Amino acid sequence: MADSVLYIAIDFGTAYSGYHVKCNTPGKGSQFRDIQWGEEYGIRSCKTPTCILFDSAENFVDFGYAAMKKYTSKSCLQAKDGYFFENFKMDLYKNKVIEGDLQLTTTNGKQMSAIKVFSESLKYLKNHALRKIENFSQGTKLQDSDITWVLTVPAIWTNAAKQFMRDAATKAGLVTESDPDRLILALEPEAASVYCKQLPSDGFVGGEGNTMKLEQMPGTQYIVADCGGGTIDITLHEVLDGGALKEVYKASGNDLGGQNIDRQLKSFLKEIFGDECWEEYEEQHAPELQKLMYEFAVAKCADENDGYNFPCQYNLTELIMKHRKQNVPELLQGHQGVTWNDGSIDISPAKFKSFFDESLRGIASVLKELLKNPELHIKYLVLVGGYALCKILQDYIKGQFCKTCKVLCPLHPQQAIMVGAAEFGNQPQIVTSRISTLTYGVKISARFDETKHKPEKKYTSSDGEEFCSDLFERLVTKGESVGCNETRKHSFYPIIRKQTAMRFRFFSTTRLNADYVDEWGMDEVASLTVPMPDTQGGKDREVSLDLKFGFTEITATATDLTSKKTARVAINFMREE
Repeated sequence: MADSVLYIAIDFGTAYSGYHVKCNTPGKGSQFRDIQWGEEYGIRSCKTPTCILFDSAENFVDFGYAAMKKYTSKSCLQAKDGYFFENFKMDLYKNKVIEGDLQLTTTNGKQMSAIKVFSESLKYLKNHALRKIENFSQGTKLQDSDITWVLTVPAIWTNAAKQFMRDAATKAGLVTESDPDRLILALEPEAASVYCKQLPSDGFVGGEGNTMKLEQMPGTQYIVADCGGGTIDITLHEVLDGGALKEVYKASGNDLGGQNIDRQLKSFLKEIFGDECWEEYEEQHAPELQKLMYEFAVAKCADENDGYNFPCQYNLTELIMKHRKQNVPELLQGHQGVTWNDGSIDISPAKFKSFFDESLRGIASVLKELLKNPELHIKYLVLVGGYALCKILQDYIKGQFCKTCKVLCPLHPQQAIMVGAAEFGNQPQIVTSRISTLTYGVKISARFDETKHKPEKKYTSSDGEEFCSDLFERLVTKGESVGCNETRKHSFYPIIRKQTAMRFRFFSTTRLNADYVDEWGMDEVASLTVPMPDTQGGKDREVSLDLKFGFTEITATATDLTSKKTARVAINFMREE
């Protein structure tokens, strides 16, 4: 939005979240001072944990470090009364079908509406940002029209998940339904790419030699691997003249982010202590375990030669005696890579590094698929995201791909997405085209042709003409490059003279060719109805459907050319009953 004073990007991550403010007013500087979270707890971080706490009546209590502190300092009885959620963003990746009443589950089995958990989280970040801006600008009051919000989402998410985030942001008050353009969804690796392309060589770890920025090298293709807590999200861009970006290959990735290492640790401890013992510990002492896992998350960024020291809390040792009738040193016998050390389990460097194996292999597998494509000419591989801080990850990727391309990591990989997202909000045209990840089309009827249509699809209209039903009319094909700001125009006409409305049913598929909407692999993703009140033109009345695929969301505008009335249609990708 050219008329916005501020662009506020919220990077809503699986493990950590934060925001970045970019000022668009000449003479006011390019940005506000970035926020440092956790200072009251002796921590300085550019992000805060993505965790939220509600009381027993489902009232919001706190978010981030404050929520974690309150939750982990409670007694077990008090903890059971409330609702504590963490890592809940992954539920939108795991659930391929997202219903409006999606529920999230706490560690101890309590449930709450997902839209409430997400919207309250976003509301907290919104209010926190507005308070900081007011303090920084000496009390200047901002109008809603002064701000464009940018919300980051993984590129590999489904359209339903992206739509859910827009709904949550609207419920949180970032924008209103009447002014949806004040919210832009930015793809996370794309935002990181916008950030990284303008960095000088000394903006990367070990940067030296070539002083040119990526945006100064037209024709250069580079991969951005967003290594987050939950997902690995990978895009491939080519630099165009003037520094703009073109997506040259569809986004890819998996769910083997940093938290996969957490799962490996838990699985190993479960193997030692037994399923029953560990599951009771998770349920009865969730705050204590949450604190231990946070400490482990910090340790993951240490050198691979350090190993890890896991403290056995009193509650855990009591449960071990209850279930296994043995002490911890006895249980450790026979398990390689672990020793007992005065109340803690020492995990050897080799064993500690083995927790990374599945994640590292999974990341490398996706990257190898891209790099072996002979049509691509990739020169750089850029690692961003909180997991990219991990030295083990950096060293592994460099070891795997240093002969194929130059591996780069910005000095502040955790900030890349939120800073780049704010810039993207200010200049969304900086990405000139994207690759469609699915084939999209609409259901239509056409005059029946016995030489190419299935006999069972034939029907007779009220005007006495024979038509074929359930035909799939392709609007864009999977793998097709679609320009940003490009609008695809399609014309449709009524099949009966007195038709007063036209209904469009949108379908998507991973297939490149499909003829009917009821074939395998077809999913109905949305529908809309266009009124056609003036029937004087009979079947010669045109309805224009304009579809914009180039941005991170799909929007549609339907126009009844007879009445000259045009309405923008928000396509709802949330499945409804």
